[in-house]
Amino acid sequence: MKQSADLRRLLESIDRKSYPAYKSAQGIYAFESYTLSIDHVQGDPFASPSKVSITVPHARAGYPGAYFDTPWKKTALEDYLVRQFGREIAQFNFKAKGSGKSGLIAISSPGPEILSRTACEITKTGITARFEVGFPAFGRTINSGELIKILFEFLPRCVKSVFFHASRNPKEVKAVAELAEDQQFIREELKRQGLVAFVADGAVLPRESGVSSRPMKGGVAFSSPESLRMEMELPHRGRITGMGIKEGITLIVGGGYHGKSTLLKALELGVYNHVAGDGREYVITDDTALKLRAEDGRSINNVDISLFINDLPNKKDTRRFSTPDASGSTSQAAGVVEGWEAGSRVFLIDEDTSATNFMLRDELMQHIISRDKEPITPFIERARDLFVKAGISTVLVAGSSGAYFYIADTIIQMDCYVPLDITEKTKKACAEYGEDPTKAAPGFSLPAPGRKLAVSAAGKNMASSAGRQSAESRGGYGNSGRGSYGDSGRGGYGDNNRGGYGRDSGRGGDRGGRGRDERIKTKTYGKDSLQVGKEQVDLRFVEQLVHGEQTAALAQMVRYCLEKQLFPRYSVTEIVKLLTGEINRGGLPAISDSSYAAMGLCMPREQEIFACLNRYRG
Repeated sequence: MKQSADLRRLLESIDRKSYPAYKSAQGIYAFESYTLSIDHVQGDPFASPSKVSITVPHARAGYPGAYFDTPWKKTALEDYLVRQFGREIAQFNFKAKGSGKSGLIAISSPGPEILSRTACEITKTGITARFEVGFPAFGRTINSGELIKILFEFLPRCVKSVFFHASRNPKEVKAVAELAEDQQFIREELKRQGLVAFVADGAVLPRESGVSSRPMKGGVAFSSPESLRMEMELPHRGRITGMGIKEGITLIVGGGYHGKSTLLKALELGVYNHVAGDGREYVITDDTALKLRAEDGRSINNVDISLFINDLPNKKDTRRFSTPDASGSTSQAAGVVEGWEAGSRVFLIDEDTSATNFMLRDELMQHIISRDKEPITPFIERARDLFVKAGISTVLVAGSSGAYFYIADTIIQMDCYVPLDITEKTKKACAEYGEDPTKAAPGFSLPAPGRKLAVSAAGKNMASSAGRQSAESRGGYGNSGRGSYGDSGRGGYGDNNRGGYGRDSGRGGDRGGRGRDERIKTKTYGKDSLQVGKEQVDLRFVEQLVHGEQTAALAQMVRYCLEKQLFPRYSVTEIVKLLTGEINRGGLPAISDSSYAAMGLCMPREQEIFACLNRYRG
């Protein structure tokens, strides 16, 4: 390994040369207490910044192993380090001068959710942080003096401040691990006590604004109804009380602007752990919970929606239903089936974003339009069977129809952001009002497993071409030679080395050696959509995606599926298992399209992986 002095001499030797001379700096260099890796150098000062990483061995970092000995504590500590490193380098951002992106220093910017990111990775040997640096230049002439300032003055100061436990407040670091343990304890209690969610007393659910994730100043603190209040003894915080939402059908009602959707939104994001100070640290939801809504115009690919839609006038088979332009009711029906397929145990639904004709048909409408003329079986007639026969609970926000009162197990009224348990009162009112107008629909039958996505001719051609190129690369696809799929070759990310590709690694790390199809390009547009090749995937209504880096990871997964020809060979469920298995072995870099690991990817849940694949038109 080269030494830091070698890097300094090299940079001094290329000063004032043409910008491409910076490429000679790529490599790994030993500094006094960490290694610096220049993984990729930008083509010019106006291009995307250079990719840089540092690795601090555990013996130097000194963070106690007890702070990252479980997946949830490890992710929490990685998240903490990303946030702290971001604060430190921000003070040096653009302090080195030059043209274009010269002097930029940046790392991932997390929201309040704690997520696994490529920006920081704790391995068995050490802590690796990945970030970007704009290599300085005047025009397109190298200004290596400014880069020396970044790499030899600014960066060592930040690394020492963040990645060495002795430099941190020990109580602050300990609190990160303890919060993660407490949150995991609540998640396990949900399963043990038959709950779908827990909302702690004192939680602040309202946000500052519709575009801000910060808690609202002066927001009403949550206080559970006494009848729904429960307590837990957390490992570190100790006794905590709050509202437990039981399995079954829960209805959230109340007047407009009284906090119904605010509560549902908190439950929706409770599938993720949150940082201290967010106000929702102890709002914990079953981590498979899925937000369902109508999505006019979305594509549906070979889904059995016969549980909800049958006997279409055009005689189209709803057991293998596909359309590039679904209606609201059809899209929501598909969402239910896809959610079951993804293993979701809870559906979260807001009446405001649902298709009315999918949710219910009132008595008068049924009288005028007979059942044999209506192909849609509304959700209200399936909700009970979904719970009893499929084990899927429902939490529903309703504001305009009382029909769901009859089937609800628990009814919560939001009154000026204060929850009230009105279950008994409402059940009495229902009995006085009259007989339950809704009946469970007959013929409840879940789809057969093993659904495959239908791939278009263009998609097949792209996958076939990618497969041929992959087979022609070193090791091939499915063989056990160096760089083969299914057996780590030298330099694989599974061993945390540079230049490999998870379980499909070649000796070098050049893209040709890894079987890349250069035509399969990926783009992301925030967290709302992605593009693979010429195909764009609309994810605007996949509401539990919370960061653009999750969308970037999904784009890499779709590209990976095309390269490995997974769509025509495996079911959707098998594909998700293959993807998550690959990531579990080699981390998110294992499905990346570059020959080096870089910041910019963030792990989505399996539910969002399913959602993305189901919306890919191929």
